Amino acid sequence: MTLDRLTALASAVIEATQKKLPAELRDLAGAVPVHYEALPDAELIAEGFEDDILGLFTGSAYGDELREDQPMPAQIILFLENLWDFAEGDETIFRDEVRITYLHELGHYFGWDEDELAARELD
Repeated sequence: MTLDRLTALASAVIEATQKKLPAELRDLAGAVPVHYEALPDAELIAEGFEDDILGLFTGSAYGDELREDQPMPAQIILFLENLWDFAEGDETIFRDEVRITYLHELGHYFGWDEDELAARELD
């Protein structure tokens, strides 16, 4: 599977997922850019992240921007080759895992910790 095809599949999943969000979350979610990368780079791994990480939220959580001196713009990164490997090459599983990973990372944007994500079955 090519990176271009994985990106197209993931992008379609994200778009469909955003449309299903409650209206009050949809606009907020749409404001967070989603970036698609093949794999995490060496710098990210050097920071302590596993090389098989599926997704990552970076930046300031919603509502925290004004509390920080230099807020970082929010963004979600999905690591498509890791997601594809996790899905063992099954497109249906890949789509589902992209949706789950996106919602998990979006939850971090909303300020939810790991326990809150688990309570919403996004862990």
